[in-house]
Amino acid sequence: MRHLVFRRVTGFVAGVVVAATTLAACSSSEPAAPPLPPPPPPKTETTSEAPAALADAHNVYAGAGANMFSDAAKAAKPLVYVPHAKSGDVWVIDPATFAVVGKYPAGKEIQHVVPSYDMNTLYATDDMANHVLAFDPKTGLPGRQIPVTDPYNMYFTLDGKYAISVAEARRQLVWYDPVSWAQRDVTPVPECAGIDHADFSPDGQTAVFTCEFSGQIAVIDIPTHKVLRLVPMPQRHTHMGPQDIKLAPDGSVYYIADSDANGVWVLDGAATKVLRFIPTGMGAHGIYLSRDAERLFVTNRHDASVSVLNAYTGEVITKWKIPGGGSPDMGNVTADGTQLWLSGRYDRSVYVLSTKDGSLIRKIPVGDEPHGLCVWPQPGHYSLGHTGITR
Repeated sequence: MRHLVFRRVTGFVAGVVVAATTLAACSSSEPAAPPLPPPPPPKTETTSEAPAALADAHNVYAGAGANMFSDAAKAAKPLVYVPHAKSGDVWVIDPATFAVVGKYPAGKEIQHVVPSYDMNTLYATDDMANHVLAFDPKTGLPGRQIPVTDPYNMYFTLDGKYAISVAEARRQLVWYDPVSWAQRDVTPVPECAGIDHADFSPDGQTAVFTCEFSGQIAVIDIPTHKVLRLVPMPQRHTHMGPQDIKLAPDGSVYYIADSDANGVWVLDGAATKVLRFIPTGMGAHGIYLSRDAERLFVTNRHDASVSVLNAYTGEVITKWKIPGGGSPDMGNVTADGTQLWLSGRYDRSVYVLSTKDGSLIRKIPVGDEPHGLCVWPQPGHYSLGHTGITR
């Protein structure tokens, strides 16, 4: 039987319905950012194609710099969405006041809040109830419930053609039309136990998915939806092994957090071999980029810390400890790049850290087992999913 302690719950306690307070629109005092060039249009052919040439080959995230909003993101109300794996609800926080302004029952086991490719919708994923709950980022309010198979996590291809449900319990990737939500394909990945997080090559032709319970990664060919290969980590941890993954800004390597290894594996950019290991801290889990894509923030969930790495070289710059302890898990950087918001997975908290020096700005009490926290809006042309990975 697969390990379930940190991932699944066997029961469900009904969420408490709490009416949301009316939210005032938040205005930004940041200077206006230069306008974005148009994003690559969604494709209509039967196979995926690479998006338009990168504006900056040295930085695939160049279009997601501070406050570089798309029109859809500009229309969103600045809010932070906190899904709870155990209480089955989503709490909404006003980042200007740090106050909880809404609590919404969303299902049985809510894992992540995932921005859609076009940034017009946010999806709370419920892997136990097999659906996602759509939120309108303009209002922060929930809407329709959409049937989706085992959406532990969810991603979107770079051309916007497919939504991919990461069906962890089934060891599958389930491909959907992201508009009609009609199922298009299923990719079995039987050897990838605990299929988990993903990132895409610069051209969008391949994706690398982590296999938490088999100590390896699975490389997927996007045009054919086929498994190209499995690459084991030099030490295959199968309790809480490979977790989050992030492509380096220049596409040269992928960084893979491994909780049991207490650090980050470095996979070559072709996703064929592991090059080296970077120790960070106990329970290395989430990986997030600074807004200028110069630094990586690695959350060490069992060490109450965040390690700061050079995003290009992997060099460890510093480590920030959370005062009073904690369990930093998933989240994101604010649009202006000044704050890092993280869920405290095992202590019912959300932490707000300064990206300047790691100081704790605020610790916010939330519900039972907060997980894939989404800070919205985010800069960028389009969303690749997860907690707001944009390019």
